[in-house]
Amino acid sequence: MIDLRSDTLTKPTPAMLDAMMSAEVGDDVFGEDPTINTLERKCAELFGMDAAIYCPSGTMTNQIGIRVLSNPYEEVICYEGAHIYKYEGGGVAGNSGLSFKLLKGDRGRLSLDEIMGSINPDDVHFPKSAIIELENTVNKGGGCFYKMEDIKSISEFGRKNDLKLHLDGARLFNALVETGDDPKAYGQCFDTISICLSKGLGAPVGSVLLGSQAYIKQARRVRKHFGGGMRQAGYLAAACIYALDHHVERLKEDHARAKTVGDALEELSFVESVLPVDTNIVIFKLAVNRTSDEFMNRLEEAGIKAVPFGPKEIRFVTHLDFDDDMLEETISILKHLK
Repeated sequence: MIDLRSDTLTKPTPAMLDAMMSAEVGDDVFGEDPTINTLERKCAELFGMDAAIYCPSGTMTNQIGIRVLSNPYEEVICYEGAHIYKYEGGGVAGNSGLSFKLLKGDRGRLSLDEIMGSINPDDVHFPKSAIIELENTVNKGGGCFYKMEDIKSISEFGRKNDLKLHLDGARLFNALVETGDDPKAYGQCFDTISICLSKGLGAPVGSVLLGSQAYIKQARRVRKHFGGGMRQAGYLAAACIYALDHHVERLKEDHARAKTVGDALEELSFVESVLPVDTNIVIFKLAVNRTSDEFMNRLEEAGIKAVPFGPKEIRFVTHLDFDDDMLEETISILKHLK
């Protein structure tokens, strides 16, 4: 099977496995795992932030980030398709006691004007607007990304209006290799940043939350509440370090293959439309006489796994384990589907 369901499906490369097996480890809950400590310093320095904490998942780093920036009964401003709203099991409500102000955005990219118009008045009838949350790249938006000038404008507005800023950077490195932006510019714009190392970068497990010393100290307490403290997890952190050192620039290969798939889909009669392919996500809408369930069954029978993204939408995600031979086979299969 050619598996295009997600870029979380990758297996460690032989060189990554070697790095994992030679890792020096300790007990991270005691702060004594040297490889985890190295990873956290590396990520913090990369983004020009004070500190970092390694966690099992991006959902956890998002949840912790939102938690340390907020108080119960406040409100998060975010895209209506944001991962923290749609795909984290209602965690923001349960873990932090917050409500959402949902905005449409441009393929999920929020504008300053939208955000300015969403701030609640200082009135006891409304939750206090507390956090602006951005996602980069935008999953539901087909992997589109922000311009740094727009992020800076939103950040400046937030700072002036006592709003905290959290970035869900699950696929941030996909954006960075396309824009060429300095990661430190992100560190200057956000209070907390979640980066995932087990998606396009190909590590088997792990995400990192970045922030100030005070926020990350608080984050360690919240991670303990959530049961996220790990012990000799340096074996996993070693894979993340290897991924940061060796797998960032190669993301462009995933993007090129995704673009090729998107171009091929544009030519097929059963496809009504394809979102612009900016990084490694391809989202397409089926023609009126097709349903995603029916198409998914036919696709899997032909040898491709994908994810339904709505009644008539399908998502493909290219990744480290999807090579040129698989690309050629995928296009051949799609062309022969009826």
